[in-house]
Amino acid sequence: MIDTHCHLYVDNFDNDRPAMVARAKAAGVERCYLPAIDSSVTAALLKMEVDYPGFCLAMMGLHPCSVNNSYKTELDSAAALLGQRTFAGIGETGLDFYWDKTFVAQQFDAFRTQAQWAKQFDIPLVIHSRQSTPECIKVVREAQDGSLKGVFHCFGGSLEEARQIINLGFYLGIGGVITYKNAGLAEVIAQLPLDNIVLETDAPYLTPVPFRGKRNESSYLTYIVQKIAGLKDLSPDEIVRQTNANANRLFGWAENG
Repeated sequence: MIDTHCHLYVDNFDNDRPAMVARAKAAGVERCYLPAIDSSVTAALLKMEVDYPGFCLAMMGLHPCSVNNSYKTELDSAAALLGQRTFAGIGETGLDFYWDKTFVAQQFDAFRTQAQWAKQFDIPLVIHSRQSTPECIKVVREAQDGSLKGVFHCFGGSLEEARQIINLGFYLGIGGVITYKNAGLAEVIAQLPLDNIVLETDAPYLTPVPFRGKRNESSYLTYIVQKIAGLKDLSPDEIVRQTNANANRLFGWAENG
């Protein structure tokens, strides 16, 4: 399994990080992609690659919830790092209209800037779209010239929005929300092919049933696989095989890395 989106570097894991990683590997997780938040966590993010080479891969970008009056300084910091080394993706970026709408214009500017970075470096754009999926789709549509690729992380939208995203050449990141009874996501995914679906946990957040309300971790990817397998009437192995192929295609991963 491939966890395409998890924050394993945050302090929620400081007390048991090696054991948590060992549990993930024992569960069959072979790779974890770590999205950035802002410069306050960059050192911890990059340390994960050093501590767990080949297992943890860092992305770089600015989370919409970290966009404020100093967002251009944050973007400059991310841009400097992107010029120094290779990253697996850009993000997570996007729009978040749930927590605070003070800096909506700045969120749009930061998002559009990072979409251009994704094209410049030919790496995936990882999108956070909380209560903003139509607006995020519009930004992608405007930026899409055939070279932009990426994923709508923690997708939770409608069937029509899912189809729009797929038609733009993007993937849907599916995590613990699919196990929530009243979320409606299971009904959407049941109607879609597996071709554009990748797995994620968003650990330590959005923990799947039966651990909802507790800290999430990458080993819990198995519960997401089981849920999708039930929806599709396929074996868990078939779900893993297809979603791994999708993730490898999205991130341009060859067997030699």
